[in-house]
Amino acid sequence: MQIYKAHILFTRERTQFEVIPNGYIAVDDGKITGVYNQLPASLAGQPVTDFGDKLLIPAMNDIHVHAPQYRNLGIAMDLELLPWLDNYTFPEESKYSDTAYAERMYRRFVHDLWLNGTMRTAAFATIHFDSTRLLMDLFKEAGMGARIGKVDMNRNCPKALTETIEEAVANNEALIAEYAKPNALVSPIITPRFVPSCSPELLTVCGELAHKYNLPVQSHLSENRNEIAWVQQLEPESHHYGDAYNRYGLFGDTPTVMAHCVWTDGEELAMMRDKQVMIAHCPSSNFNLASGLAPVRRFLNEGIPVGLGSDISGGNHLSIFRTMVYAIQTSKIRYCQDKSLPFLTLPEIFWIATKSGGRLFGKVGSFEQGYEFDALVINDHELNHDNYNLLHRLERFIYLGDDRHIEHRFCRGREIAEPKITK
Repeated sequence: MQIYKAHILFTRERTQFEVIPNGYIAVDDGKITGVYNQLPASLAGQPVTDFGDKLLIPAMNDIHVHAPQYRNLGIAMDLELLPWLDNYTFPEESKYSDTAYAERMYRRFVHDLWLNGTMRTAAFATIHFDSTRLLMDLFKEAGMGARIGKVDMNRNCPKALTETIEEAVANNEALIAEYAKPNALVSPIITPRFVPSCSPELLTVCGELAHKYNLPVQSHLSENRNEIAWVQQLEPESHHYGDAYNRYGLFGDTPTVMAHCVWTDGEELAMMRDKQVMIAHCPSSNFNLASGLAPVRRFLNEGIPVGLGSDISGGNHLSIFRTMVYAIQTSKIRYCQDKSLPFLTLPEIFWIATKSGGRLFGKVGSFEQGYEFDALVINDHELNHDNYNLLHRLERFIYLGDDRHIEHRFCRGREIAEPKITK
């Protein structure tokens, strides 16, 4: 049993913060057993770690990110999605056949996630088995949670990133045998890149793998209008882009995350609601690749689960705190265009980043009894010049703070030390 004392802030519900000044959280075996205004007599004598005047909040969850694109952060922002993939992304991902290169880049990637307070990640790797396995081991070494996808693709991509159906199945099953363990902190997720890069046969076996091993699925959906038109040509029997996944058992038959959904509407939106397909909202990437403004308020109104993704390197930063700000700003731009979609509030976007996105990893993202203790301790002293109340302190940190203000990071009850960048 361990007890932590600090100013505690989290979102049990979407529309409001829970604020407990000088509160206590009791943690046992990595899970929260209680949150208290005053320490109960039953816990008297237990060790207490007192963080004083600092803020204690849930850690961040990034539910859509491309680990092998880390080196391309902040470059190639001058193209839309499809030419961006061909000219920058695919050439970089081809380098991951070299495990020495992969280790150098992946160590920096995991370190940068830690730096920004992201303790759980859903990441795309590449088609390469050895490099994907390496990425999973680096997350395990760091003690940070992840769902890692060996990317599957076999058409409309460079030869170096093309695999056979047999290779896709064998390599996925090898990773599943090694990492798909009950309650594993790091585990596989089935990852067809997107419909244009996967033949019907490959989509079929991806759906079969997800069903056979009861594994989650991640991919991309309705990010760009040219992409949507391309999918209509490739899958003419599908009613919409989402149906192209649904026909292969890749759309909510097991827990599913679809990134972007900028142009999702109508029947596709209804299918996502009915099958509870989670949307990874990636506002920074949507800006940079000129994809559009995702209608997150509409998703929430429909009861569709939503989380946040940095989506590097379409996105230009790994910070989910920055992503929160971008998401609020996106919703305000949409509100200027359509007053029927009110913009997102701070508690709503915080809830999306923590409790809503955290459901992909289990009971993660809140300080409720039974949830895993993923947490950040924020020292905002230099931002708190004027005795702001606790909510304003948190807001200032989200808008103005950075990794220098994160003093401690916890995942599943364990404090996570700074990962090594090089051996």
